Amino acid sequence: MKETTIAAISTAKATAGISVIRISGGDAIPIAEKVFTAKSNTKLSDMKGYTCALGAAYDATEKLDEVIATVFRAPHSYTGENVVELSCHGGLYVTSRVLRAVYDAGAQPAEAGEFTKRAFLNGKLDLVEAEAVMDIIAARSRGAVKAALSVKDGALSKRIDSVKAALLSKAAHLSAWADYPEEDIPEVEDSELKASLKNALSELDRILKSYDNGRLLRDGIDTAIVGKPNVGKSTLMNLLAGYDKSIVTEVAGTTRDVVEESVNLDDLILNLSDTAGIRDTDDVVEKIGVDKAKNRLNTASLILCVFDASRDLTDEDSELIKEIGDAPAIAILNKSDLPQQIDADEIRRHFKTVIPMSAKRSDGVTELISAIKRICEIEDFDSSEALVYNERQRNLTKKAFESTQEALTALEIGMTFDAITVSIEEAIAYLCELTGERVTDEVVDRVFHNFCVGK
Repeated sequence: MKETTIAAISTAKATAGISVIRISGGDAIPIAEKVFTAKSNTKLSDMKGYTCALGAAYDATEKLDEVIATVFRAPHSYTGENVVELSCHGGLYVTSRVLRAVYDAGAQPAEAGEFTKRAFLNGKLDLVEAEAVMDIIAARSRGAVKAALSVKDGALSKRIDSVKAALLSKAAHLSAWADYPEEDIPEVEDSELKASLKNALSELDRILKSYDNGRLLRDGIDTAIVGKPNVGKSTLMNLLAGYDKSIVTEVAGTTRDVVEESVNLDDLILNLSDTAGIRDTDDVVEKIGVDKAKNRLNTASLILCVFDASRDLTDEDSELIKEIGDAPAIAILNKSDLPQQIDADEIRRHFKTVIPMSAKRSDGVTELISAIKRICEIEDFDSSEALVYNERQRNLTKKAFESTQEALTALEIGMTFDAITVSIEEAIAYLCELTGERVTDEVVDRVFHNFCVGK
């Protein structure tokens, strides 16, 4: 069945200097010709790939806008099909009119992710690389972009293919040796097979361990700022956010709800929560805020526990320390610009990391960022490395690891080569599903369902 020709706006649906309408499919060029007329009277069908023409877009009744048409010819396009991109002025009304004219000329509205889906189906990229496209779009830091671009360029796929090739070689040897005993096929050596399986396990384990770093780069670190009232939590929040996100006053209990903000600090995304001061209170509203603060303390991936270094520790401070327990936390001795009264040695007895700061004067931020990276084990992390970026990838890598481990265990306890081969082939199947070589339509649809329309 002939593939339909699809179209969609590929730029953001917002007022801008330019908008791009992408048309892809076998009829992309004839459909675009019904809408576009070049000033030079050159037909799009006569143009080579990677060439542009200046002209105008028309519907059945009038000129809509000045437009630049860019032609990409199959297979040398993003989707692997003939593609025409119409670049018009970025007004919402103008863009919608041009798109409507393209639909009237015969194109069908593109579904979410359909351009990239066609790129995958036409062999322009594998499923892992396709998923990286949305990771690039959604990236909130330089590190996240670098990691996603690395995956898009095939870094993760190459690591997976390397493991898969090694397993395929062993599976083929095992099958040939078992099925054709009369042939002069070298006998499978247990030691060689064991070494190969262990190498595959080691590489799969390294790939799996990259998931936590990938998740931190993509989603950020859920970070709760906690402490008793008036220790400088909101001042710290505003310092890290770069503007006055939280209200700061001398009145204890000013913050009564959780104030949230995502910030980018030296390629590190922190999903900050400024919480109400934790203390006993008879104020009904403040108590609700305190309860929320305690809940956030228990669910956060990282805790910034703020103390007023200009005052002695109180019972409220001690209770908060008990609440935190062994959770990942950094003690911040705030107000370091004032005469120090706090028992810093007592704080160090409970916290591995203690940072003196003056949030009011912006002192200590660099040390805090370094400490956060150290605690999250990303201090020396190279974001250009191949990363497992989502649960689908992690789950299939884990299953491939487990099947490979089963093969190694079967070999070590003396099971038949047939049983070992079954486990190796299972591992290969999971890796093929990971890259999309063997994958159901349902899985493909689910992957691209999360894409934006136009990509």
